[in-house]
Amino acid sequence: MRTLIISDLHLGGNSATDVLRRADVREHLLAVAAQADRIVLLGDVLELRHGPMRLALAAARPFFQALGAAIQGGEIVLVAGNHDHALIDPWLASRGQEHEPPPLGVEQLIAPEQASEAYARIAGWCAPARVTVAYPGLWVRDDVCAMHGHFLDCHLTVPTLERLSVGAMSRVLGRHPSTFASVGDYEAAGAPVFAWRDAVARASRTGNALNGIATLNAWQALGGGSSRGGSSRGRGRGVRDALALRGLKRRARSTARRGALLAGFPLAIAALNRAGIGPLRATISRTELRRAGLSAMDEVAVRLGLSGSYVVFGHTHRTGPLPGDEHTEWTRASGVQLINTGSWTYSAVFLTPTPGESPYWPGGCVAVGDSGPPEVLRLLCDQTHAQLMRPLSPADA
Repeated sequence: MRTLIISDLHLGGNSATDVLRRADVREHLLAVAAQADRIVLLGDVLELRHGPMRLALAAARPFFQALGAAIQGGEIVLVAGNHDHALIDPWLASRGQEHEPPPLGVEQLIAPEQASEAYARIAGWCAPARVTVAYPGLWVRDDVCAMHGHFLDCHLTVPTLERLSVGAMSRVLGRHPSTFASVGDYEAAGAPVFAWRDAVARASRTGNALNGIATLNAWQALGGGSSRGGSSRGRGRGVRDALALRGLKRRARSTARRGALLAGFPLAIAALNRAGIGPLRATISRTELRRAGLSAMDEVAVRLGLSGSYVVFGHTHRTGPLPGDEHTEWTRASGVQLINTGSWTYSAVFLTPTPGESPYWPGGCVAVGDSGPPEVLRLLCDQTHAQLMRPLSPADA
């Protein structure tokens, strides 16, 4: 059986970075999907933190219909992540209503209509493909386990908003992540945080603090990325001079704010560590994001008994391993071999001018056969920035 694993589509996001909403981009994936027996959508398939679920479902419907038609009688497995945890939350809430539920394992297989009304609706759109819901992961093969990867936030040393949120919840529960030993432990720390964010987004579109833009801005200000400015070429001299003066003032204010942020950031991290939220490090470079993410995912895999397996995950949007990556970062001392699907979102802050060069370039997926190592595929490296940034058109519906 050939399985294709795709993660982090974030369909329905209000920033229009979800490239699979574009019909021409979908064709690149559908051509490969048609050759598979099973498609695993490994979490964050929908973006439910940007606004009401109905909006995300409406935006995602053409994709599900096209995918179901492409795979024909094959199987689609839907896995929830942290950004679409609301899809599986009804099933999780119903488990203990009458009796003490059994402990959650690495894989629970659920019929869509038993998981949630939204999953049942999605399953209808995917016809004639068969649809199964799995949570929090799926054994793709005896030696290959796939899960979204959001549990890794509990062990991350980079102070992301998600990491701080689950750290604070762990403090409330009186359970430090260093004691976690089961899926239930991770759910207890993460599910209340996800539910709160989902509740905020249920009524209307959310602001920058919750939709990720503020986090990216802070990451840039702290030196994690660089912004791209526009050009005033072709404008009159008076206009250019006015724009130049305005730009100087804006940069001066920005420099002052950035200086204050840089000076205060290590102190804030030290305070969080003293409060028991950590361990956290005051380093947020791309290198640190990769290193810390892989280390945290390995920690999760070991605690859930996955040592000696291939563990395919998404969540961090960083495809790998790729040529040139450090082998020992991905093949861990624990025996876990980590593989990241990458994402299908266009996030300019993480990209370089050369298409396909950045490991965060969208279009990654992982193919798993009956034997041998899982294979990382990158399906959009022939696309340009302009093609992926193209505004949505009626043809995309």
